[in-house]
Amino acid sequence: MSAGSVLAEAIRAEHAAIFGYGPIGARLDQATVGLATAAEAAHRAVRDAVALRLTAMGTPPPAAEPVYALPFPVTDRASALRLAGTVEERCAAVWRSALAETTGADRELALGALIGCAERATRVRRAAGVTPVTVALPG
Repeated sequence: MSAGSVLAEAIRAEHAAIFGYGPIGARLDQATVGLATAAEAAHRAVRDAVALRLTAMGTPPPAAEPVYALPFPVTDRASALRLAGTVEERCAAVWRSALAETTGADRELALGALIGCAERATRVRRAAGVTPVTVALPG
């Protein structure tokens, strides 16, 4: 798989993550809504960096879908935090796969994105009171 294909797949995962943080943030309380706000901003920054990289390669970045199916209903704080963990683990899996297919600056981008997912997932598990707080990624 080419670096362009791998990065296109990663940007699709970032689009889905950004979408997921909408319903997540809507169900969090004041103590945890900042996690969702920061995570969404981080995913937007990674998406934008990947889009720039794809454009530089001459590959049009994939557009976001109008809607993404959530893996389960988000009805309260607990389910919102569970979805946030799922979002981060799914993105981490995509970025982990990208490591094997990329080199140089593309690999640095993939590694940074993977580390970001791991850090955010740890924060989410801590906020949810889940133990262990850290797990092997991708989840």
